[in-house]
Amino acid sequence: MTTEIQLENSKAQMRKGILEFCILLIIARGRVYASEILTELHKADLIVVEGTLYPLLSRLKTGGYLSHTWEESKSGPPRKYYTLTEKGEEFLKELKETWGNLSQSIKSLMK
Repeated sequence: MTTEIQLENSKAQMRKGILEFCILLIIARGRVYASEILTELHKADLIVVEGTLYPLLSRLKTGGYLSHTWEESKSGPPRKYYTLTEKGEEFLKELKETWGNLSQSIKSLMK
């Protein structure tokens, strides 16, 4: 049982480490609101709850990587749409490069 708990903890830490990168990848496709981000993450088998997503979005916005606009919704309250700033685009570019290098390193170790 302890091994299962350790495995689940390791998996959770791995997911947590790449979550910010995944969120930026989704926002880079075009303006998007939080529910759409959650849907895309779920489609990718990354189960994330609002309580995890909103603090990350807030931190990315505070860091200058995201901007947002409010828009009226036909089906409810106004929605906050997120887009990458120029700084966010540069940050994402660096993360993609890092991911490529890391991915190659891991593949070489798995042989």
